[in-house]
Amino acid sequence: MDRHLRPSRRVSLTGLLTAALLATPLIATTPALAQPQSYSQAVPALIPQPTSQHTLPNQTFTLKPWSIVGVDSSAKESRAAKKVADQLTAQLRRSTGYRLPVLPVLPGFADIRLSTNGPASLGTEGYQLRVERSTVTVTAATPEGLYRGVTTLRQLLPAKADAKTRQAGPWRIAGTTIADSPRYAYRGTMLDVSRHFFSVAEVKRYIDLASLYKLNKLHLHLSDDQGWRIQIDSWPRLTTYGGSLEVNGTPGGSYTKAQYAEIVRYAADHYMTVIPEIDTPGHTNAALASYAELNCDGVAPPLYTGTDVGFSSLCVGKDITYKFLDDVFREVSQQNPGDIVHLGGDEAHSTPHSDYLTFVPKAAALVTKQHKRVMGWQEIADTPLPAGSIAQYWGTDDERSQELARKAAAQGAKVVMSPANRAYLDMKYDESTPYGQDWAGLVDVRTAYDWNPSTLVPDLPAGAVAGVEAPIWTETLDDLDKLEYMAFPRLPGIAELGWSQASALDWTAYKGRLGAQGSRWDELSVNFYRAPEIDWH
Repeated sequence: MDRHLRPSRRVSLTGLLTAALLATPLIATTPALAQPQSYSQAVPALIPQPTSQHTLPNQTFTLKPWSIVGVDSSAKESRAAKKVADQLTAQLRRSTGYRLPVLPVLPGFADIRLSTNGPASLGTEGYQLRVERSTVTVTAATPEGLYRGVTTLRQLLPAKADAKTRQAGPWRIAGTTIADSPRYAYRGTMLDVSRHFFSVAEVKRYIDLASLYKLNKLHLHLSDDQGWRIQIDSWPRLTTYGGSLEVNGTPGGSYTKAQYAEIVRYAADHYMTVIPEIDTPGHTNAALASYAELNCDGVAPPLYTGTDVGFSSLCVGKDITYKFLDDVFREVSQQNPGDIVHLGGDEAHSTPHSDYLTFVPKAAALVTKQHKRVMGWQEIADTPLPAGSIAQYWGTDDERSQELARKAAAQGAKVVMSPANRAYLDMKYDESTPYGQDWAGLVDVRTAYDWNPSTLVPDLPAGAVAGVEAPIWTETLDDLDKLEYMAFPRLPGIAELGWSQASALDWTAYKGRLGAQGSRWDELSVNFYRAPEIDWH
């Protein structure tokens, strides 16, 4: 038995512990400093703000070299629950150097107890967390809820717990109780991999960071004028030719089916559902360049590497257009287990409006044929929408955009709020921002946070709002450092708007909590913008 184990607590389980510890790679450890009885610590500020949180005085928990993580779950959920525990301990082993074996929970045994046997009233993503001197307990009704609770637990630990290499302790968590569940079921971020292509590893990194703030949707903008990024076996030139370049004419790229499956799997491990977007009928030059027969005149245009919009259109009157979309939506649906396919529908300036009104219902029917829900940008609300559809609002407080949101709701569709002048992460912070755009205005950290999704559009029923999404378009963002600079610190604010109750949304309180995230991002090597209005700790 490890010399740090205390026989008074472990003697009856010697065999079980020995087997577990022998199976765990040995990492040299240094005992944590003894905790003075008078030690006290403020509970760290969390993002998103939990539904309720209360301090437990004089109940500080200290993670120690001999600590055990216990998992309590039904047989049906045991594998998924253990995976959540393994994700937590894999990171903590790196930063603490402790063994942290994961075992089935036994009464009075584990130091950190993770349970999916909570009441059904917690819902899919709700959880309860309690930190006492001897034990940390996270309770949920599902593995997904457990994952959300563990995400909070990571923020309760010192920032250096997220380091890639071993750090010095002690590893303390102030006593607290938390009961938490999300305001909206849809909390997303969109990554444009078409204007500039991002590798599987880079997308995984973005998933890592977004999931820290309880986002649960990853919308991938997979096709546009500049490039087609997802493999379609029945139309192979979409990627071999249409995906060969990106903005400014640099080499592009695309995901093979195996690579895309890895993104979907990795997102699922972080309880994020991938929503694929195939933008139609505009934003289609990459497809039109790949197949001449998709053009009304039968002539393929050259590949496009600029940033203008609104000049391309599928040929609405050709039968082959719908054969093409039928094949594409079928193969895309096969690669995405989630229940939503995004068909775009925005900025179709080269498509006559009468053709647009004909096209969208036909395209939507091809999506529903694959047993998927239709999602599209707000313009699709001008057409009849299938049951269960989602319209994505990207307006800038203009009356036309607001009218479209209300038209979607009037049809029974849900609306995801992505106002460009608040939620678009590619908008410049101020005039000196070296990247990004400003067509929707300058969006500082407060502007991105200080709005209410349920009241932004006048006369839009609050019940019609499905949630929020923070898109990041990549016309000017050609590497991961630039992407992170534009997403952080604004992305956590959008995440809080989606998770936290409206009564908890307060800029003054939020900016203090946001400043405390700086040290964590330093440990995670995030290239974030140190906004001058935030007191970075």
